[in-house]
Amino acid sequence: MAIGKFQEVLPPSLNATSEPVSVFDGTTRLYIDYACPFAQRAWVTRNCKGLQDTIKLVPIDLHNRPAWYKEKVYSQNKVPALEHNNKVIGESLDLVKYINANFEGPQLLPDDPARVEFAEELISYSDKFNGAFRNAFMAKQDIENHLRDVLDHLETALSKFDDGPFFLGQFSMVDIIYVPFIERYGPFVLDVWQYDITAGRPKLTSWIEEMNKIEAYTHTKYDTKALVQIYRNMFGLN
Repeated sequence: MAIGKFQEVLPPSLNATSEPVSVFDGTTRLYIDYACPFAQRAWVTRNCKGLQDTIKLVPIDLHNRPAWYKEKVYSQNKVPALEHNNKVIGESLDLVKYINANFEGPQLLPDDPARVEFAEELISYSDKFNGAFRNAFMAKQDIENHLRDVLDHLETALSKFDDGPFFLGQFSMVDIIYVPFIERYGPFVLDVWQYDITAGRPKLTSWIEEMNKIEAYTHTKYDTKALVQIYRNMFGLN
């Protein structure tokens, strides 16, 4: 799948002092926070589909969020959320699939049933993957033992198809679902515990390199030092 060049001027985040948006006025809006990995999944999907003119990006400052966001937009008061066809839906995994299925642009799943089945397995596994990292960060020790199995699982998954460097061979929504977390976890464990998640994992190394060639993704990347500090604060590791 060829993902083309991508450029967009990013709007400022809305906070508690910002005026409310005109909800359900016919505009399709994707509500995100620039630092949130779950929101980044939906954001990258939008970009890869070439929908920057179709889906308006509305960044919310989650640390100083406007009261109207919960009252008028999304009662769960979190991101991502998509305002489309007079309804608002959330949950990042659901939104990746929804945006892919309901909007024009490149399809982010192949036609091959075997690859679709494998995609669903990997999408389901993503919760276990993220859980292993959260548990490791909370334990604050034996990091490699906590992470070895889930990282080796990704390395094996990246070896299944040999027609490309991505999880399904060619680029797909599976890559979108994992990349925001690898973007954060890799630098964080390297900074705090000097553990390189790519060491001895050439497929994962190559995958990261190839992902960093996709502008629809790299345009969404957050400052690495800021991400490391966010995670240090989150897990009491200052």
